[in-house]
Amino acid sequence: MSPTIGMIYPDHAAEDEYPWAAALLDVELPVAHIYGTDLHAVPELLDLGSPERLAGGAAELAQYEPDAVVWACTSGSFVYGPKGVEDQIAALAGAAGVPASSTSAAFAAALEHLGITTVAVAASYPHDVASLFVDFLDAAGTRVVSMSSAGIDTAAEVGQLTPKQVIDLAAANDHPDAQALLVPDTAMRTLAVVPELEARLGKPVLTANQVTIWQGLRLVGETPSMPQLGTLFRAKPGS
Repeated sequence: MSPTIGMIYPDHAAEDEYPWAAALLDVELPVAHIYGTDLHAVPELLDLGSPERLAGGAAELAQYEPDAVVWACTSGSFVYGPKGVEDQIAALAGAAGVPASSTSAAFAAALEHLGITTVAVAASYPHDVASLFVDFLDAAGTRVVSMSSAGIDTAAEVGQLTPKQVIDLAAANDHPDAQALLVPDTAMRTLAVVPELEARLGKPVLTANQVTIWQGLRLVGETPSMPQLGTLFRAKPGS
């Protein structure tokens, strides 16, 4: 039987990446939505990732009997800081009754898995929010050699970016000293363009929905292998 990993997703933007990846990987990735003010601003993000909202998402996912759940939001997790990310995951696991994680934690786990210690960040967020992601990565032992901020205020706007716009935004903000490029917004449709980006840049590209799905599968003991989703989904690092 295929594993079921429930995704708690904020509002609406790029959630269609989850059924697309589920079909590709032959797994179940049901999505439950939670709603808040659709704004990339610290107070709104703290509210969006609150224990009460995430518990509501976990309750909605219960109908699918998930084997694990993931808070599929980067900014709504790293905004709490490194310790806050851990506490948020623990509270979510308690509410859901199954193993849990978040997109921020997934980025940290993916970097450790690939042995990557220096990165460039191509963020869609305003600068103050993007800077908190840099702080989170730094606390996890990852050096950010460059960080760009597109300054897009809402997730809905990010979800309207075309594949070409996504590729151009990401590729323009790489850095030669970075071992990988990170694109941290789950509102951005990136899964289908990861192979093109990696080919253009000659290095791993880690994106929010990509690492979220990878982490969810790892929570249930799966070792996801699907090179179509990029370096992270190869059977083992370096393969």
